[in-house]
Amino acid sequence: MPIRADFDLNNRIVIVTGALGKLGHAFCEALLHANARVAALDLPRIEPTPRFRDLQRLFPGRLELFAGDVCDRDSLESAHDAIRSRFGCPSVLVNNAGIDQPPGKPVRTYRLEEIPTDICRGILDVNVLGVFLCTQVFLPSLRESGRGAIINIGSLYASVSPDARFYDHLSCDPPFLKPPMYGASKAAVVNLTKYLAAHLGPAGVRVNALSPGGVAGGQDEQFIRKFCDRVPLGRMAKLEDLAGPLVFLASDASAYVTGIELRVDGGFTAW
Repeated sequence: MPIRADFDLNNRIVIVTGALGKLGHAFCEALLHANARVAALDLPRIEPTPRFRDLQRLFPGRLELFAGDVCDRDSLESAHDAIRSRFGCPSVLVNNAGIDQPPGKPVRTYRLEEIPTDICRGILDVNVLGVFLCTQVFLPSLRESGRGAIINIGSLYASVSPDARFYDHLSCDPPFLKPPMYGASKAAVVNLTKYLAAHLGPAGVRVNALSPGGVAGGQDEQFIRKFCDRVPLGRMAKLEDLAGPLVFLASDASAYVTGIELRVDGGFTAW
């Protein structure tokens, strides 16, 4: 059985939302190396990053940026039309766009009882409603492709609560809190994944969640030490750790896999 061929995306058209973010770049690159054509979607008026331009040079004609707001259905409909016109019928959707507040230099911190409703609503709108709106808009094409796949990006915090001790060395008043709606939104994404998998399976569309653990990206040394002490594999994830699992879920290698949450967290949630 030619297992390796099952991982080849063979010119399939993949949409990646939030494509100009840290994970977005990594996902685009992984898919390009797997021979996909990538329609990168991000907010209007955001300029392509140098890394994105580098990928366009490395993979000429295979990566293009499209404007779209995951919270605006009209914007997504326009992006859908543009993608179909430029590339053809997409068969894979990576719902990566999301809002988080990483530790480091937050603009402002709040006590738990003071967190504004607007901040909570903004996270839920992008991280949950945005996933659903993108699914609604791109679903006709995924059905039409005959081999549709949706990969929703979750988080280890869909399963466990952030440990506040990871952040207690940060000098801010009030103390830094991971946004409570972040984990709540990612838990909702995992549940929505199961719902969509059950409903879309008869149409030949698979739906799975990929939940990364903490990804290394300039965090301070104390945070890294405390976080890694909690991980059975003893380190944070590298961006390349997410490439194989993403391509697996996007490709025919996972043709009989739907409705799962694939945790790539170094064992963080094993204890």
